Amino acid sequence: MRAALSELRTGTGPVPAAARRAVRVTLAAGLGFYAFLYGLDRPVEATYALFAAVALAGLSRIPGSGRLRALVVARVLPAACALVVLGTLLAVRTWAAVAGMLVIGFCVAFSSAAGPRLAGAAPGLQLLYILPSFPPYAPDTLGQRLTGTVVGVLLLILAEATVLPDPAVPGYRDLAAAAAAEAARCAAVLERPPHTLSAAQTARAAEREQALRSSRVGEAQRPAGPGVRERALAHTGLAARTLLARVRSLPPPEPGPATGTAGPELVAAVRESAAGTAALLGTGSPPPTDSTRLRDLQVSLARTPVTGPGPGFRNAALVELAEAALVLRGAAGIAVRGRAGAADAAGPGVGPAAGPSDRFWYAEEGPVRLWWYRLAGNTGPRSVHFQNAVRLGVALAVARAVAGLDSLPHGFWAMLAVISLTRTNAVQTRATVRLALIGTLVGAVAAGGVLALAGEASTVYAIVLPPLMLIAFCVGPVRGVGWAQAMFTLVVAMAFAQLAPVTWQLAEVRFLDVLVGSAIGMVCGLLAWPRGAHDELGRAVAELLHAAADDVQAATAAFGRAREAEPDQRVRRALALAESAYAQYQTERQRPAAAAGEDWQAAMMTGHHVLWGGRRPLGTPPGPREGAMVREYGAWVAAGLHRAAAAADPGRAAGPPDPGPPGPAPRRAGPEAAPPVFYTAMAWLDSLTADVALFDRGAGAGPSGGA
Repeated sequence: MRAALSELRTGTGPVPAAARRAVRVTLAAGLGFYAFLYGLDRPVEATYALFAAVALAGLSRIPGSGRLRALVVARVLPAACALVVLGTLLAVRTWAAVAGMLVIGFCVAFSSAAGPRLAGAAPGLQLLYILPSFPPYAPDTLGQRLTGTVVGVLLLILAEATVLPDPAVPGYRDLAAAAAAEAARCAAVLERPPHTLSAAQTARAAEREQALRSSRVGEAQRPAGPGVRERALAHTGLAARTLLARVRSLPPPEPGPATGTAGPELVAAVRESAAGTAALLGTGSPPPTDSTRLRDLQVSLARTPVTGPGPGFRNAALVELAEAALVLRGAAGIAVRGRAGAADAAGPGVGPAAGPSDRFWYAEEGPVRLWWYRLAGNTGPRSVHFQNAVRLGVALAVARAVAGLDSLPHGFWAMLAVISLTRTNAVQTRATVRLALIGTLVGAVAAGGVLALAGEASTVYAIVLPPLMLIAFCVGPVRGVGWAQAMFTLVVAMAFAQLAPVTWQLAEVRFLDVLVGSAIGMVCGLLAWPRGAHDELGRAVAELLHAAADDVQAATAAFGRAREAEPDQRVRRALALAESAYAQYQTERQRPAAAAGEDWQAAMMTGHHVLWGGRRPLGTPPGPREGAMVREYGAWVAAGLHRAAAAADPGRAAGPPDPGPPGPAPRRAGPEAAPPVFYTAMAWLDSLTADVALFDRGAGAGPSGGA
């Protein structure tokens, strides 16, 4: 109760948010509907104004504040109009409507690969294609349909942007700025003796790092889009997490007289760079200094000879610390300034410990190519976005064929049931359909009673419709699909009763259509990838770990030499597919996991660790003894990654035979005169060894349920 009262006072939480959205959609839909129907006597425009607002606000689930949703709706308005045109023209024949439903339904659903905002708008766009695709075939009313659609969408944009503003929520840039500021504070502590962080400081840095995880960030705040700034902001989050991890794990200098000042100077330069990056992300103001000093110190330290493994590993850790700070500065510049920040981001590509020039490759690509990369990367049966699009497109086409061939009255309601009730796995679809049918039955009985009592008294329906919409769009998102279906059944009955004379049998037809659409959705869900993201995640993680293992072996085999251009395309593609499957997996109610050691989050981070260290040329070639040690260590790490892949997806993912239980890790200490590049490579392999140990512990612990 106390939490609920706090939500009401602050305006946060699901109930106040649903109430604000209900007011907006009711205002937009009601104004358009009543103005056209009773003010201008234009029933076609009234119908499309009503359903346009309901589709993009009631049916859609676009994440974010009202202003952000208004921006998304404005961007999809041209697509909404195009779908109304296509639906009108393809309604000429049932076969044309079915074919259009299959192709367009797939394309609209597949657009969810572009990020959660477009994915949230996709159900509403589907409805705007479905509504005009049913008889009567009336291309002469296309202008009226478009007018109603445009007016309804514009009213929705105005309502979302101006009515009952949502409270401000920290964005991902704010979280990244806080992480950079925390890294600067930690670096300031590490500058001074004893050059270590306290337990409280370490815990605070870890909390700032964890705050950037996608599972802790709302959908509206996640930088998941294919554009330059979204990619750069995601890159910024990864770099900030890496910098905080490097700061926490930085080993202190060995006791004894100092042998130089390069280490403290580099930590001070990291502090200065991180503080400037925090200001850049927080206020947009350019940092007072560039990255030249930090880059020069990094290059100098990477070339400084050391004696003994202690100083060697500390220097390697300092080089990695500088690398993370440089990448953070470069990615943040692109995230804030777009392509204009690409020139500043080119700095980290210099020096033996720095990354290749294409680390920020996306800053040089146009928006069309970036969209193409995102969509092409998710094309194929191993992508959950592709699977969901196929499942929904086929279900919509079947429902349209049934509605057309059997002359199902108000058949678009069956299509609407397919859109709103079909889930990404069969378990969720079955549970959703059961609740939806109960709710629809209750709503149909209530609507039938109102229609039987009121008869043709349209004034009653006009008075009842606005409060019903307000209640429906407020209660549905909070109480679940059963309540949503019950209230929406009442809403559509009251709306159609004002457009044409109806009887209580309209409620009966509504229930029949929902039953047909639900059955089609369940059958398609059972036939097409019924377990949703669970199985696909296992395959994707196994492929990612196999690709990571191969990349580790390739990187260590080329130790000390520059590798061929873009050697890690397989890892990058596998990581993208695994992350999209993991994002969907987090939204699904899962059965107990069958495989052992399913620490999916650790697998994602391993992919990033491999990309982080495996792409960089490692400087001056070492001696044969050091090269052999690195290759031996790399082979041991690769075997552990292959073993983890076999546990993630036993017997199905392509890879070498299971290498069996792990043996002892190869020795880390090299000769006294080992070059700095040796310690850099060994430090990278040490971080991957920690990942392998985590996988081995998970496999020994038994099923984990998918962390």
